[in-house]
Amino acid sequence: MKLDSIPITLKRCAKTFRGTRVLEPLDLTIGAGETLVLLGPSGCGKTTTLRMIAGLETPDAPGRVQFGDDDVTALPIERRKVGMVFQNYALFPNLNVRGNIGYGLKIARVSAAATRERVDELLAMMRLEAHADKPIAQLSGGQRQRVALARALAPRPRVLLLDEPLTALDARLRDALRGEMNALLRGLGVTTVYVTHDQAEAMELGDRIVVMSAGRIEQIGTPREIYYRPASRAVAQFVGTLNRIAGRWSDGMLRTTGGAVPSTGASELYFRPEDATLADPASAALRGVIEQSTFLGERTRLTIGGAAPDALFVDVAGRIELARGTPVGIAIAPEALIALA
Repeated sequence: MKLDSIPITLKRCAKTFRGTRVLEPLDLTIGAGETLVLLGPSGCGKTTTLRMIAGLETPDAPGRVQFGDDDVTALPIERRKVGMVFQNYALFPNLNVRGNIGYGLKIARVSAAATRERVDELLAMMRLEAHADKPIAQLSGGQRQRVALARALAPRPRVLLLDEPLTALDARLRDALRGEMNALLRGLGVTTVYVTHDQAEAMELGDRIVVMSAGRIEQIGTPREIYYRPASRAVAQFVGTLNRIAGRWSDGMLRTTGGAVPSTGASELYFRPEDATLADPASAALRGVIEQSTFLGERTRLTIGGAAPDALFVDVAGRIELARGTPVGIAIAPEALIALA
């Protein structure tokens, strides 16, 4: 089931509450059919941005919100043709599953026959046919999440807005539903804005990710760009685990066991735990000792002290066992180093 999709444009959108600026002026363009993830810690401005797109908040002047060529800045949510799923789902406890999904169609005065056909279609899509007549109180967390999504999709919205829809679920269910959500959004092709503080959700679901901090956009890019080429320390440290090493400079080159890396003018270099390997400490440029070994199933995360200003984390194959105090060397592929000023 494909839905119509439109681009969204935010121009100089800022927000001030009671004299406090919570969102600095931002410009953002979301492509038609794109899934854009707003990622960042609590209070960074991502939900405020989503609420401005929805029509639940109005940007400070002169900020504007456009859907396609239409300026919708002054339009309330009910006139923007958006579907929204909240963190707590906001389902109606007095209605059963069918009633919740069809609620928006009823308000829009869609005929009973057309409403039933649309609700049946969504029940099948969400695998909820067996639960159609159940009250909300009898559903699991995952089933409630699918009901909320079906209700948002029922009126065939031009834009789908999701505000941390998986946060209330346990970790295993969250992982399972994340995959389902990804497949569903790809199939629908609807322009989607997804708010989360969870890096795994952002990486799996986003065509692009907007990393936010303190009311500002730090970086916009694909998941790979955000992870491998962070634009700032704030981005690099928020997305994934990051190791900091002191630059060992000699004639403008950093010497590692992986080779020599030309100086970029950066004061510090970083690397991801999976981009390092263990090496012979006798010849390695970085040497330390095992402080901790944490078995994580498919991998083991080693905490290594004495090799850099801070402890370093290195991921190795899960079957490797190293005792605390074992001397080790660390080799880093030159192309894996992240240089930040």
